[in-house]
Amino acid sequence: MLPWPPPLPKTVSPSSNKAQMPAPISSTAKPMPPRIVIMGVSGCGKSTVGSLLASQLNVPFLDGDDFHPDANRQKMSEGIPLTDADRHPWLETLAQQLQQHSNGCVLACSALKRSYRDTLRSAGPLHFILLEGSHQLLLDRLTERSATTDHFMPSSLLQSQLTTLEDIGSEPDAFALSIQSPPHSIVQQALSHLAHHA
Repeated sequence: MLPWPPPLPKTVSPSSNKAQMPAPISSTAKPMPPRIVIMGVSGCGKSTVGSLLASQLNVPFLDGDDFHPDANRQKMSEGIPLTDADRHPWLETLAQQLQQHSNGCVLACSALKRSYRDTLRSAGPLHFILLEGSHQLLLDRLTERSATTDHFMPSSLLQSQLTTLEDIGSEPDAFALSIQSPPHSIVQQALSHLAHHA
């Protein structure tokens, strides 16, 4: 027979109960700076916008072009489009760079295909910002760049890149901005979007 009334449950002292509670999360903790990939075809302004955005966020800027092997640079300078096999080691190198910059960075990288972006995503959560513009505007920029710099990417590869570029519409960590606006305005638009989708 059970005793009546039943025994009261053992009480837990306030001090021992407090010890079992998880530490409160500080509401003033600063969010971790994001890792952002500025993507798009050649001539869209990835390096310009990316370096400005990195400066605003106070994080390092990485230019994907700096990590291309010499063989890739040679092919592109001769007007030969890169294949997936050409790009794969380069993308893996960039993913490693993203992993090493866990405290935030901005990377400029064409990231034209979903599979390329997925390789970069192996580094962890990212934000992708596609810079897009008309064929004529991109061509004008590339023509001007060829006349003033020794960049290895010729304007003749623009159409190949536009054909390769895959839509980002189904990717929740990606959004597009028009290059019709000046670079500083694009950066402000990017910061506004990131602030509302952190």
